[in-house]
Amino acid sequence: MVPASWSRLQALSLSALLAVVLAGCSVVGGDDDPVAAGTAAGQPGGGGAATASKGRVSLLQKVGADGPLRTLNVEPDGRWECVDCAGDGVTSTGVLGPEQVRRLQGLLADPGLTGETDQARQYRVSCIDSLTSSLLTSTGLITSQDCPGEERPPIANEILLLLTQATPAEVTS
Repeated sequence: MVPASWSRLQALSLSALLAVVLAGCSVVGGDDDPVAAGTAAGQPGGGGAATASKGRVSLLQKVGADGPLRTLNVEPDGRWECVDCAGDGVTSTGVLGPEQVRRLQGLLADPGLTGETDQARQYRVSCIDSLTSSLLTSTGLITSQDCPGEERPPIANEILLLLTQATPAEVTS
């Protein structure tokens, strides 16, 4: 059973794991043709999707391959901690309002979210030097990028918008 409150060490371990996942880019066909390799869940022989406990969500964001990892962890009760979300190295905390918590929990419980995971969509990161946002939910990892022409999965996009409007996390780079 996962405790209701994750320790700082657990959150940092999760952040480190997802940093590796988000940084998984490779070069194919020459030096000028970068193609993202995708998440571990989408790799052939991958061990399956990473997940968070039910009702909990983490948002991991990174701009380009060399940008700092920004991490937002939200507990089921609405308490959140944001590490470097504004890109300034500051860790901030807060609490979502009751309506925001209700909305977030409803979105996280939506059965359609399962079809939006990276694994279900066979998602591959396709842009370089853009903001990559990954939501870690109980259904799996859901990644999107702030790229021209890329459509974000609708339920995950609602979660992303809710989190970025209520915290220092950002929706675009």
